[in-house]
Amino acid sequence: MGSTDSKLNFRKAVIQLTTKTQPVEATDDAFWDQFWADTSTTVQDVFALVPAAEIRAVREESPSNLATLCYKAVEKLVQGAESGCPTEKERQAVLNCARILSRVLPYIFEDQDWRGFFWSTVPGAGRAGTNELDEDDGARPLAESLLLAIADLLFCPDFTVHSHRRGPVDSVESMQSIDSCEYIWEAGVGFAQSPPLNYIHDLNRTELLRLLLTCFSEAMYLPPSSDSTMTNPWVTFFCSTENRHALPLFTSLLNVVCAYDPVGYGIPYNHLLFSDYREQLVEQAVQILIVTLEHDGGLPHRPPSPSSIEEHESAGPENLFVNYLSRINREEDFDFVLKGLARLLNNPLTQTYLPNSTKKIQFHQELLVLFWKLCDFNKKFLFFVLKSSDVLEMLVPILYYLNDARADQSRVGLMHIGVFILLLLSGERNCRVRLNKPYSIHVPMDIPVFTGTHADLLIVVFHKIITTGHQRLQPLFDCLLTIIVNVSPYLKSLSMVAANKLLHLLEAFSTTWFLFSAAQNHHLVFFLLEAFNNIIQYQFDGHCNLVYAIIRKRNVFHQLANLPSDAAAIQRALQRKRKSPDVISRTSSQETVSMEGSHPAVPAEPGTLKTSLVAMPGIDKLTEKSQVSEDGTMVSVPKTDGQLTDQSVAAGTSDTESNSGRDNEVPRPLTSLWGPTPDWVLSWKCKLPLQTIMRLLQVLVPQVEKICIDKGLTDESEILKFLQHGTLVGLLPVPHPILIRKYQPNAGTAMWFRTYMWGVIYLRNVDPPIWYDTDVRLFEIQRM
Repeated sequence: MGSTDSKLNFRKAVIQLTTKTQPVEATDDAFWDQFWADTSTTVQDVFALVPAAEIRAVREESPSNLATLCYKAVEKLVQGAESGCPTEKERQAVLNCARILSRVLPYIFEDQDWRGFFWSTVPGAGRAGTNELDEDDGARPLAESLLLAIADLLFCPDFTVHSHRRGPVDSVESMQSIDSCEYIWEAGVGFAQSPPLNYIHDLNRTELLRLLLTCFSEAMYLPPSSDSTMTNPWVTFFCSTENRHALPLFTSLLNVVCAYDPVGYGIPYNHLLFSDYREQLVEQAVQILIVTLEHDGGLPHRPPSPSSIEEHESAGPENLFVNYLSRINREEDFDFVLKGLARLLNNPLTQTYLPNSTKKIQFHQELLVLFWKLCDFNKKFLFFVLKSSDVLEMLVPILYYLNDARADQSRVGLMHIGVFILLLLSGERNCRVRLNKPYSIHVPMDIPVFTGTHADLLIVVFHKIITTGHQRLQPLFDCLLTIIVNVSPYLKSLSMVAANKLLHLLEAFSTTWFLFSAAQNHHLVFFLLEAFNNIIQYQFDGHCNLVYAIIRKRNVFHQLANLPSDAAAIQRALQRKRKSPDVISRTSSQETVSMEGSHPAVPAEPGTLKTSLVAMPGIDKLTEKSQVSEDGTMVSVPKTDGQLTDQSVAAGTSDTESNSGRDNEVPRPLTSLWGPTPDWVLSWKCKLPLQTIMRLLQVLVPQVEKICIDKGLTDESEILKFLQHGTLVGLLPVPHPILIRKYQPNAGTAMWFRTYMWGVIYLRNVDPPIWYDTDVRLFEIQRM
């Protein structure tokens, strides 16, 4: 009964707040205490008992009451941080204040006039009635007081951390003098002891981290902008030297994420028997990490003068979280982080004999962003990942997620982040070499069965994405093929399945209607030809399967060499497109049974929410060309108006998330400006790199035909045996230099990451629904 009474009292207080026409004085503690005195309300209760319409009504009609509510809640948190919350009642009050602020803050952010409220030094509500807060924090803006209080409370003995003392923490000095580095939440990077698990501490940390994430979410209420000087003031302050807990908090968050083992002791169905409070904490922790590590946190206020740039670089970024992440350098720390991320990313792939018996985590998108940030900010970590076969422990789950999400338009952002990571890795030699390792684990994926290497897996999955993914993935085709080109000169051998998939892609992309229907489509053919040339020139000996596939499909190359370019032929090709089904989606004749235990990729359920994304820069803006010299070192290639000139124009305007209803056709972003002309076709047709393949066909086709006639052969294996021992030494053109396109960050990708990251966080925080139905502006929310 008591619980119902207290909810009723809380609801009455909310109604009073919304209906009072006179401002309630800040000194009226009896009134304000009703909001946090109750011991039985949960965060879900607060969200249910404080409806959105009423928060907006207070904001518009009694602004001083809303200001005082925020001010009093922050004051309560500051008091709790100072006293160390020795009593259960104080802890409950702190949690209730955190819940109320988590509920109210998004409605403050959505109104432009209110956005500066937390950064003003004198709250709108009677500052005169405040006590010692005035002297201590003087002119501190409310936002700073709030952030510092949260940081203190996250290291409060017996509330959020395990106390090292025998007696209670009772004096003010003891909270201020605590060395929070001794209270790091979990063993791992820079900390050896693992404190005892305490689910109450985990719950309390989760509530405070939820409030912290809500504070940071002001970014959701600003429209997308590529202005890289824009910073999130909440993140900038929290990750500055003003926060004395920055290092232990960063370490706690990272260690809690990387040490988490969802399978636990391996008891089947354990996740159905009891709640895992650690999982909620890990989710909040990884979300806080990726938000605080946002790239633009670097230079908040002043553009550096030329003389100060060097000095700034040596000082490292001002965002301490970025700074700490970039300075991790011990091998055992790298090993801990990489093993932790790999364990979590591989968790949904684990097959067990008992269906649904192991817990499957849902926060793999946040983990991919965290892995990206680690590779981006800490080059030593990237080298560590690449120097061992552990890079394949990351590659396989990424390919699994890409394959699984390919038909689901609500997961287009996941497709992008996965492809970006593979693009980044494919720029590194060690990764390209590691792909030759045999693939034997056989994760249940909806792809044809093959026997081969990790490179075969990569090609088979990419083929599946291109031929059976949804239309909005088309802007990613360039990236997928760039990855294949990057790795191609290093591949020792391809299976017959993978070789046929590559030839099928060339066949699909070189049909005349596809080549002529968009300004950038011919680049896909250039990429594939470059990959074939790399393999033939540098790895001919191991590739009898690919050479055989090229010989069998030789008419595709002949048709490309003789591509018609007159106006009548162009028109005929485009008309054929309207009649024929989509050739890219045509399944390859070699399609075989999918792997055992796999499920087909399915579109999103109707009603699924998704968030929009800003357009991605074209592949030429995403990458920088480097040439591999004879001694294996990389030499940067200066940008020229070469192969990719019109691509950036075309790619820049195709929005992966546009709502223009072009779902069922090849996007033609430049329809109004561009049309295929004979001159345009000739301008790139003459550059098609066909010489190597034509020479190969010229030499080998007559030999293969002669063997077949002489021996009456119809058996593939005999022909393959012949090709295996054949050689083209001295017969091919001089090998071209190997070109690697390495990922390079830019303002466009930074903006893409911000919208993607906040979109994921918005959709993943549904219980309670922190931002649901508020007026976010960074992205649009659409229902499938």
